[in-house]
Amino acid sequence: MRDPLYELLRHLTSPVVAITTSAAGRRNGMIANSAQRASLVPSVPRVSFYASKINYTHDLVYASGLFAMHLLRADQWELIWRLGLESGRDRDKLAGLEYRVGETGCPVLAGAVAVFECRVSNAMDAGAATFFLGDVVAVTRGEPGPVMTSDYFRAHMPPDKRAIYDAKLDEAQRLLEALARRVDPARVWPGPVVGP
Repeated sequence: MRDPLYELLRHLTSPVVAITTSAAGRRNGMIANSAQRASLVPSVPRVSFYASKINYTHDLVYASGLFAMHLLRADQWELIWRLGLESGRDRDKLAGLEYRVGETGCPVLAGAVAVFECRVSNAMDAGAATFFLGDVVAVTRGEPGPVMTSDYFRAHMPPDKRAIYDAKLDEAQRLLEALARRVDPARVWPGPVVGP
């Protein structure tokens, strides 16, 4: 059974997105439910998301300062399983997926509602995660359709995948608990250290 406060905090989550990146010839992707618009001024488009420090994509975004955020359709389950339930440390999660190399050098996956290619403008230590703020440098409009939301994801997840998802979530929370208690305000992102 989940913590009641955690269940309430879930109401603050946003769309389910795919994040892709590339650093020093390595590429990867992940699923996040922490993405949001991060600018109040339309002429300065920005987005943000949190990436767990134990996630391989985190390390690549931190190193390159680049990411592509994919706004997923509600029917893109296979992409979510591929990028969300497997580790890029174990295999190339993008192998066999349709994508092109975008303006930033990041993989831009086919089929999303929209893709925002970004350069990290700032990053903040958040204990178990890093909060990445990105300037949008290119946008691709893709296939229209209902957007995958966290609520839809939890309500429509097949039982076999729910068991895997819950086990991975429990494991991640166990691994991250100690990190979550230590936010280092002195940790400053050094900027990109490698190219795409």
